Amino acid sequence: MDEEYDVIVLGTGLKECILSGLLSVDGLKVLHMDRNDYYGGDSTSLNLNQLWKRFRGEDKPPAHLGASRDYNVDMVPKFMMANGTLVRTLIHTDVTKYLSFKAVDGSYVFSKGKIYKVPATDMEALKSPLMGLFEKRRARNFFIYVQDYNEADPKTHQGLDLTRVTTRELIAKYGLSDDTVDFIGHALALHRDDRYLDEPALDTVKRMKLYAESLARFQGGSPYIYPLYGLGELPQGFARLSAVYGGTYMLNKPECKVEFDMEGKVCGVTSEGETAKCKKVVCDPSYLPNKVRKIGRVVRAIAIMSHPIPNTNESHSVQIILPQKQLGRRSDMYVFCCSYTHNVAPRGKFIAFVSAEAETDNPQSELKPGLDLLGPVDEIFYDVYDRYEPVNEPSLDNCFVSTSYDATTHFETTVTDVLNMYTMITGKCGFECCQCC
Repeated sequence: MDEEYDVIVLGTGLKECILSGLLSVDGLKVLHMDRNDYYGGDSTSLNLNQLWKRFRGEDKPPAHLGASRDYNVDMVPKFMMANGTLVRTLIHTDVTKYLSFKAVDGSYVFSKGKIYKVPATDMEALKSPLMGLFEKRRARNFFIYVQDYNEADPKTHQGLDLTRVTTRELIAKYGLSDDTVDFIGHALALHRDDRYLDEPALDTVKRMKLYAESLARFQGGSPYIYPLYGLGELPQGFARLSAVYGGTYMLNKPECKVEFDMEGKVCGVTSEGETAKCKKVVCDPSYLPNKVRKIGRVVRAIAIMSHPIPNTNESHSVQIILPQKQLGRRSDMYVFCCSYTHNVAPRGKFIAFVSAEAETDNPQSELKPGLDLLGPVDEIFYDVYDRYEPVNEPSLDNCFVSTSYDATTHFETTVTDVLNMYTMITGKCGFECCQCC
């Protein structure tokens, strides 16, 4: 281990593995270490025995749940936008050869106590029971504006500068109701709260276009795809990419103490009495707790069921977004369900997750609106974890720390963090790795 590396990556969570792969492809000498004896870190997938041990102690799971090896339960469940940045990164780096994907059946939104399929195009808007007749016409006109909008072609802007016009002002031009704005902002544009309304509308329009493009890519019932056997395959895919390009991996390395020189710059990592020298360190917050601050908590329920979620057209995989305003919350709640059709559970079993940013001292009770949508459950587990973000200045110490995973059930915020880190580490535009796809 007594060698010098360009970058040492600590932790094998998805963010760290993507960066390890991209940096290795760039020709950097990378050493990747983890204190655990498995890949995935906080974003790992567990079989039933591992799940049971984590949440119930040493008891054995009941036989009626099926074989442990048939379960792949994600600890950070997220779908992937079919035309999103992560998928483009997977294609560009050829990591897709290590993985198989399947489209997600449905995308739904919670409104006035019921769940509805999310309309994503002008034609779907006309059929949607979410809106009355006149509101459908107004929504259709807005969708046509978004679909036709081309940032490089002023003729499509209709005289509006979306870098200056707020989303609230753009939507007011079309006279849309609050409930329609709710599903557009949260279920199509995937904003986590309502701050976007007073920010430039360009971001919301781009997000809506991504949703529509992703929906069209696989002609499925949703814009999302998901790997067979769960997300645990993703970190391993990028780890293989790193190894192909010369990256070195070491699991089960205790302590992993980051060393600094007299100027406060990182100079290496010590484990088991050996020190590997390096110029930069990339890690998750647990490896450098003195360089991060707590920014919140995520609460998540994990349910094993024997049926699909009711009122989702018997969907075997589905996302439901519960916008904050519908629940009287400050941020959205998310329901994620997948099943044996994605090889994450035995035949006839479904895994459902309800996730939210904790806003009270009793986070489990906050999940009730999402849990009420699930119907009967065979088993349920609760997980609460703190979220952290870096507070250091990487240009001074050469430490690049990722932000903890949020409550969203899609990967767009995760990949934004990864590409921002990639830009800081290399000085290159983070999207260079994806734009050619």
